[in-house]
Amino acid sequence: MPDSMKLTLLPALLLAAMPLHAAPPPKIDVSKLPHQSRVIGDVIVPVPSEIFGILDKLGKPRWADVLRPMKAVAKPVGDQSQVALLLGSVIAEGFIAVEAEDTAQVEKIGNSVLSLSDALGVRKAVTKRAKAIIDAGNNKDWKLVRKELDRALSEVKSAMAELGSEQLSQLVSLGGWLRGTEALCDVVTADYKRDGADLLHQPVLLDLFAHQLDGLKARYKKGTLIEKIQGGLKEIRPLLGLSDGAEISAKSVREVGAISAGLVKAIQNR
Repeated sequence: MPDSMKLTLLPALLLAAMPLHAAPPPKIDVSKLPHQSRVIGDVIVPVPSEIFGILDKLGKPRWADVLRPMKAVAKPVGDQSQVALLLGSVIAEGFIAVEAEDTAQVEKIGNSVLSLSDALGVRKAVTKRAKAIIDAGNNKDWKLVRKELDRALSEVKSAMAELGSEQLSQLVSLGGWLRGTEALCDVVTADYKRDGADLLHQPVLLDLFAHQLDGLKARYKKGTLIEKIQGGLKEIRPLLGLSDGAEISAKSVREVGAISAGLVKAIQNR
């Protein structure tokens, strides 16, 4: 990857080192981005901890209200595509549980990561990490839980790539983004500020996800879930502000939140 500055989507993670009132620059030095960030082409894909770290800067969100408590350990549901999407959403929920400082939920999420990873054939890669998530949660070491969740996400995706399941790895990212976007919309809707709404301006990332879904192998497109997500992304795309500096209204934030919530619910349904 060249050292020169590259075009980026400027999602939430790129605002981490900036005051929220500042206008995001059109370019950024990739070498200065957090090392966990993943660059695909010219698109910076944030990891969940970076997104939720930014949400903290919006004030003091009521994270317990944003959290969607799990009644039990998540079990595999549907085909591999749905399991991968579900895993991504569960990991994102883990970051919300950390913000809410909910030890019981962190334990359920750690065990859910293990259960879903097993169904995807990568249990060995995350067994140690899942235990670390639970132990850190029991010790209320929230900073460490965040790190372990990031590591779990990274190791799951790496293990999938090694097994030739790169496309499932992409679906894990998408599932996490959908739940994270739903959470962001909840936070911004509760106390609308343009600075917060601007974090949703991620049109290039939406294009990347749409491109990945279009290229999925036929075996990953069985059923209606992928088609439903494709439709949802198309609905979200114009609501995110297509041009730099375009204001994302409170109404648009609510609409994006509703669409994202519907997709996350579809991912979780049996």
